[in-house]
Formats: sequence, structure tokens, C-alpha cells
Amino acid sequence: MSYPIYQVDAFTSEIFKGNPAAVMPLEAWLPDETLQALAAENNLSETAFFVRKNGANDADFHIRWFTPGVEVPLCGHATLASAWVIFNKLGWPETKIRFHSKSGPLGVHRSADGWLTLDFPNLQIEEQKIPTTISEAFESAPETAFYVPNDTNYMVVLENEAAVKAAQPDMRKLKQLGNQGVIITAPGETADFVSRYFAPGSGIDEDPVTGSIHSVLVPYWAEKLGKTRLEARQLSARGGVLRCELKGDRVAIAGQAAFYMEGAVHLE
Repeated sequence: MSYPIYQVDAFTSEIFKGNPAAVMPLEAWLPDETLQALAAENNLSETAFFVRKNGANDADFHIRWFTPGVEVPLCGHATLASAWVIFNKLGWPETKIRFHSKSGPLGVHRSADGWLTLDFPNLQIEEQKIPTTISEAFESAPETAFYVPNDTNYMVVLENEAAVKAAQPDMRKLKQLGNQGVIITAPGETADFVSRYFAPGSGIDEDPVTGSIHSVLVPYWAEKLGKTRLEARQLSARGGVLRCELKGDRVAIAGQAAFYMEGAVHLE
């Protein structure tokens, strides 16, 4: 059997920047072990798979995301990449796509200028004493961190953009967190806020641009900065730009996408 595959760089207008995602449209779901093996073979931070939901009232597609090591409950950049494929390669005629996911309903809207806006949940956080594993992984870590119970992440707030950019965490320590990731963030000089994201236990040492963590970052910084519209930058080597807006219990996360590659996967 042959299956189409696309690779799209998300949250950038140029190839070789932003976050690359593999996207595989399917007619029906393959076994979970096959989906995981495909994601491992692609060896990108995420591979997105989606299936058309014919006749569904609440969704157009069912979407799932896999890192090289595990399935994850929410992923922004691979959702944006999937929407780009649906709009530009599959000829979707509408300006909005509705996805069903393990994190509930997700929407993507295409504006006239080509930007794609994700409609994601506003994820709550719980402040707690920073876990020893995280404090040992980062030099000069604060005493407290924020846990994200619905996305298995921790968020650590640093003093400034320079501290986020300079961070060199001990990946061996962070890997001990298993499938939990760590967001580091600070108020920005080049944007309203900046961030980086590490999840070595899920097979991703540092993710280039992570849309889903902005379901946490946007509500936090909206409250701190007293504004609902924010520009964000992720300070990985590839880098990415996101336009965000807090909308009550939802978060709008907008980005561009650059098409890189398409082909076919052959499974016997």
C-alpha cells in the first residue's frame, strides 16, 4: 500500500526555518504501532495523521500526533502543517477546518493573507515547588514552576530574554521526566514574550517551534502584561514567530507555513 506524505515548515514563511512536521492523510486509521513506527522513521518532532470524518456535525477531520517516541495529546505546529496540506494540496474549499482530537475540538482558519490561525484551548496551570530534576537541569532555576496537568508539561519563568536564549539544560536530567516536557519563558525584547521547549523523554531534545505550549503561555503573559493580543517568538536555532490572542477559554495562535516536500510511503 502507498500513502501520501508531506513535510511542511510551520510558523515560518521560509523553508529551513520554523518547525518541520510530517503530515500523512489517511483513508482509515492504521494500527497504533504502525503510526508510531512511521513517526519514528520520519524522525521529526511530530508526525500528524488525519482521517476525514464524513457526515460529522462537529468535525471535518480526526487528527492525531506522534513524536518519534510517543503519541501526544496536543500539537500546534503539526496541526498548522496539516491544515496547510488540506487547504493547498487536498483542495479544501472552506476558510475553516474543524478537527477532532484527544484535546477536544480544534479549529484552523485561513485568512486572506495566508496566515493560519489555530483555535486551541486555554490550558490551566498550577504553581508548585520546582521539581528537583528540573532545578538540577537548569542553572539559576527559580524556586517555583507551573505544572500543566492537561498537557504533561512544566513551565519555568526566567528573568529575561537573554536568560532564555542562553539556557543550556542538562538533557540527561530532563529525560528523567519521561513524557513530560519543560517550557522556559520570559518577557521579550524582540516580542511580547519568548520561549523555548524541551522534551527529551518524548524523543525531542529541543522543539524548534511549539504551537501547543502557547495554550499555556498566552493566558499567563496576557495577565502579566495586561493585554490580550501578543506576539511571541520561540528562540530555538530555527526560530519561529506566532501572533496570539486570548479569547476567554480559547487561545488563537496564528502562523505561516512553508511547503518543503511531498512523496509516498510504501508499506507492505
